[in-house]
Amino acid sequence: MRRFWRNRFFVVPLCLFVVPGGWMSANSAPTQQADQDWPAWVDAEESDRQRIAEVNEGELVFLHAPPPRPVHHHRSRIVITRQSLVDGWVLMEQCHERLDRVTEAQIVFNPGRTRALEVLSFHNMDEAFVESNTIQLRGIREAPTICARLETRALHSLGMQIFELQNGPFMRRFLDGYYPMKLSLQIEYPSNLELVDYAPENQPGYTVSSTPGLVGVEALFEGKLRTRFRFSGNW
Repeated sequence: MRRFWRNRFFVVPLCLFVVPGGWMSANSAPTQQADQDWPAWVDAEESDRQRIAEVNEGELVFLHAPPPRPVHHHRSRIVITRQSLVDGWVLMEQCHERLDRVTEAQIVFNPGRTRALEVLSFHNMDEAFVESNTIQLRGIREAPTICARLETRALHSLGMQIFELQNGPFMRRFLDGYYPMKLSLQIEYPSNLELVDYAPENQPGYTVSSTPGLVGVEALFEGKLRTRFRFSGNW
């Protein structure tokens, strides 16, 4: 029988990690065409909300309804293997869609917990390349996408055959503000594990679904999102 332990997470210092999942930041490079480098969605969204002074500064807020305009969509697939239970390393594949049209942007990963980072494909941008623990993007145009693969040390053994997968913070950041982002996360895990708990809990803007061996997450939010999934071994 599946057991769910609500609000009983062992406190692991995830806040000291940077980003197993990868976060997005963008910068408009100083050029003579600065107005063209400023993403149109910034002015549009601020005009719609009339709250330039109230730009989200990182606080997590789940959105009950999608914004009027499509937002950055982060798709991520995580595979936990039996070897992951030994060393903590999991496979991650992720794609980013509806990126902002800016001169330069980067996807940043935790430098101490990332290896084998590579760009799989990219479309409608001039360049996409790995630089240390980041993926650098140049010349982003209309309807861009980028997909990458990496290994991240995101699975932690808590003892007593309990394992916790930690991801995040997921975020869409521009200058000093955090803007709406959609996350679709899929977690695959071996048959000798059972999902017993997760956080955040299901709520408007954040939904977790599960079947044996597979967890799915759909989230729409602003700010910094961290996720935790706890598994129990049954061997």
